[in-house]
Amino acid sequence: MRRAATCLISIVLLVGCAKQSPIVRYGESKSHFSQEPELMSNDVPKKDIYRVFHQAGSGFVSLQSIREDAEKRATDFCSRQGKEMQALGERTSSPPYILGNFPKIEICFACLEKKATAKPAQEVSKDLYTEIMKLEDLRKRGLLTDAEFEAQKKKLLNGGQ
Repeated sequence: MRRAATCLISIVLLVGCAKQSPIVRYGESKSHFSQEPELMSNDVPKKDIYRVFHQAGSGFVSLQSIREDAEKRATDFCSRQGKEMQALGERTSSPPYILGNFPKIEICFACLEKKATAKPAQEVSKDLYTEIMKLEDLRKRGLLTDAEFEAQKKKLLNGGQ
């Protein structure tokens, strides 16, 4: 009996109580932190800014993991409105994650009209790198001269112009 009680207490301590808030309007709610998340400059009306809060159930969950969960909820919320999520600010807890100070995050965001499908900068840089490596391979195989390689590389770096 004593062993079962010890085991139950250990499970409760390890798992803890994860917490997530409903998505609420920024201006109509209070932060879960003592200081509001600092918002980056924007021209979004306050009524169109929302917040979402997530807290891990233990210190064994990474801050990145709960950030991804909170961002997914915000993204899904905006997608249901036919819009895209734009993060405007966040506040996170600081380590050490012990004695109830578990990883937590509050993200403030807006749901904006979808823009023309532009690739994220990271994807563009990967694509650019891949294209330059293809040109380099052609040059090494003797199918492009050094001058042709440089001209094509310059063209790629200037956005294809």
